[in-house]
Amino acid sequence: MPYKNANPIANVRSQQPGFFRTVSIMGLILWLMLPAPAHAQYNYTNNSGKITITQYTGSGGAVTIPGTINSLPVTSIGNAAFYNCAKLTNITIPNSVTSIGYSAFSGCTSLASVTIPNSVTNIGNYGFNRCASLVSITVGKNVKSIGDGAFSDCTSLAAITVDSMNPNYCSLDGVLFNQSQTTLIQRPGGKVGNFTIPNSVQSIGNSAFSGCTNLASIAIPDSVTNIGNYGFDSCTSLVSITIGNNVKSIGDSAFIGCTSLTNIIIPKSVTHIGDEAFSECTSLANIMIGNSVTSIGLFAFFGCTELTSATIGNSVTSIGTQAFRYCDSLKGIYFKGNAPSLGSSVFSGDDKATVYYLAGTKGWTATFGGLPTAVWSLPMEISVTNFAIQTNGFGFKVTSTGTQPVVVDACASLTGPIWIPLRTNTPSEGSFIFNDSQWTDYPGRFYRVRSQ
Repeated sequence: MPYKNANPIANVRSQQPGFFRTVSIMGLILWLMLPAPAHAQYNYTNNSGKITITQYTGSGGAVTIPGTINSLPVTSIGNAAFYNCAKLTNITIPNSVTSIGYSAFSGCTSLASVTIPNSVTNIGNYGFNRCASLVSITVGKNVKSIGDGAFSDCTSLAAITVDSMNPNYCSLDGVLFNQSQTTLIQRPGGKVGNFTIPNSVQSIGNSAFSGCTNLASIAIPDSVTNIGNYGFDSCTSLVSITIGNNVKSIGDSAFIGCTSLTNIIIPKSVTHIGDEAFSECTSLANIMIGNSVTSIGLFAFFGCTELTSATIGNSVTSIGTQAFRYCDSLKGIYFKGNAPSLGSSVFSGDDKATVYYLAGTKGWTATFGGLPTAVWSLPMEISVTNFAIQTNGFGFKVTSTGTQPVVVDACASLTGPIWIPLRTNTPSEGSFIFNDSQWTDYPGRFYRVRSQ
């Protein structure tokens, strides 16, 4: 018969003198008071006898991941396993782990120290992204793959160190490269001072400078052909950037959120500007897009609220949806070529702007993308060089910009001059050679070059 509302230990004692059952029940009580086993802090899966941790459920602090769970090796830290664990301060990863998944430790804002063992061969995309307290990290000798933005937006990270025995990666002054230094993978977000990209670099990787809030200026050398997606995302102190003459592609969101960037010149080598490439660059005042660019992506200059002028090269055939939306200071968009195709709402909110086009180009009507249009008269620039006396006369070279005809006049005296046009030319290549075979027929001969 059960003992209702009674002390269980007293009940046992009343049934059986001695201490055997008392100790057993006390042992049970003590067992219940012991800490839970380490694996109780994790959700995990068993993949053919190998454990993947899928979620950390503990309270944070300094954490050592167990090497085994249920006598099976822990080989993987799964995607987002520690995602946004704001109270995690230190993490030690066991030698059994070979893979760290996508965003595994992303958003662990208090994480200050990480020990990555040499067993790790793969670090996934954004593996340690947004670890704001992380000061340094070492990439082991066996790492074969580091995903995009693995250490991006780590605003205290001063250096990334690579084991000297690693055949795939290296670090130079704390900056992460592939072993041949042809791809710049990650500049630490907490690194201060100026930085020169080595001339060996051909590609700036995805998120390579993302979150480098101390970066004020940078020059991209002519060796670089590609700027990756999110390459300079949220570099909020970046005021100026020089893009090398061999860059062909500017990736999606390459300069998104660079709120201090004031001017940008897109060199003639670039053929494509990606989606959101300069979106929310709220200090950008002027842009010049070279003649090789054929397409401007979706939202490319969305929300550039200080943008007043945009000059667009003569090869652009398409402009993506909302590419210039909410550029509410925009006054003039200057097109050098034919009217391109437009996505929806390209100029929505740009109520002060006028679209200007060159005479002789095609596809223009009274409005374009909801904005009024007007003919753009390019300012004429003329230079005269290579003055020379030849056997057949006196001559020089005339170089001009613009589409207006160029006229060479001559007169015999500058006192009450009577200017006589000798040659009118619309140069197909922007320059021509003028020659006056009758110059010796006059006691004096004076020339002027003008636009018609």
